[in-house]
Amino acid sequence: MASVAGVYIARPASTGPQHRVVVGHQLFGIDASVRAFADRLAAEGCLVAVPDLYHRSAPGVELPQDDEGRARGFELLHGLDRDEVVADVAAAVDVLGGDPAGVGMVGLSIGGHAAYLAAARLGLAAAAVLYPGWLTGTQIPMSRPEPTVTLTPAITGRLLFLVGGADHVVPPGDVATVAAALRDSGVRHEVVVYPDTPHAFLLPGPPTYRPEPAADAWRRVLELITAS
Repeated sequence: MASVAGVYIARPASTGPQHRVVVGHQLFGIDASVRAFADRLAAEGCLVAVPDLYHRSAPGVELPQDDEGRARGFELLHGLDRDEVVADVAAAVDVLGGDPAGVGMVGLSIGGHAAYLAAARLGLAAAAVLYPGWLTGTQIPMSRPEPTVTLTPAITGRLLFLVGGADHVVPPGDVATVAAALRDSGVRHEVVVYPDTPHAFLLPGPPTYRPEPAADAWRRVLELITAS
């Protein structure tokens, strides 16, 4: 595994066929928890690239998962331009040496928003979108000029949408709006809502981690990626 030009790379041990995966990081940047997640995918036979979405304003930043880190993360989030984020994902696809139609993406929180956007703009084979905020509004630059959910008809690959039922960032109304857009657009998709589960439940470490939903989400993500 290595970090090359702002992209963290995790390589599988085997030299056989590899599933190519882009990972979209959370608010806190490419931190230890995201690298561990990429390494876990690599252990399952995936070649993984994690682009640094903050490389233009704070290259290599790893924010603490506390109030101060969260505040700085929101400052950086509000500097992420939609077209630049798509370009970063496209660059990660290039690093993997694959056509977007042969690459999957797993996005966490803001990385989930980036994955939904990339699925629509780049024609990815599959996208696992975990607890993505602000898909239905225009509160952040990534969701402008029109809400990202309005791009749903352009999605050609499979899409897995995973969210907690107690997620304060992705309320039930947003989940319903996204589910309706996916259904009405004929996108091959699955929406899974985990009851009584908060935002950011997947990665171990923070108090929001929930082992049982995390284990189920991991299984579903791996099935999606290895089938693409």
